Amino acid sequence: MNTTDPVSRVALKKITPDVSASMGALHAAAVSAARDAKVEPELLELIRIRASQLNGCAFCLDMHTKDARAAGETEQRIYALNAWRETPFFTEQERAALALTEAVTLVHDGHVPDDVYAGAAAVFDEAQVAALIWAAAVINAYNRIAIATRMVPGGYQPVPKTG
Repeated sequence: MNTTDPVSRVALKKITPDVSASMGALHAAAVSAARDAKVEPELLELIRIRASQLNGCAFCLDMHTKDARAAGETEQRIYALNAWRETPFFTEQERAALALTEAVTLVHDGHVPDDVYAGAAAVFDEAQVAALIWAAAVINAYNRIAIATRMVPGGYQPVPKTG
């Protein structure tokens, strides 16, 4: 077997457009729920980056670090996100959201521990906790899609924010 030539992967959007559109609708619904719950879009980007780091999804890391920068996130915080526990750069709410994201992403490793859930519930209301769980679930699904289909990072450009 030649390991230097990549194996051609299925184009999910082309082959299963209805499922792809449904995934996009799920993403939009999760973003809407977060907006309604007053979860900052910047926090959603941190969640997306952290889950993508844990899953090793290069495509999503490329996309969401660019989106985070476009939203005003600092290079320092993006670079330190992989070691967020050891830095003073993140708020109590961000830390709780990141811990919850890690537990949801690594659900095979002890499920979502009560102390992690309680930590999130202590600093977020129920609608916000629900929005955080949905955000983590959606990015985990997208990570798996991007990894399974070997989506190539580098070409994504954030949509400029308008007034």
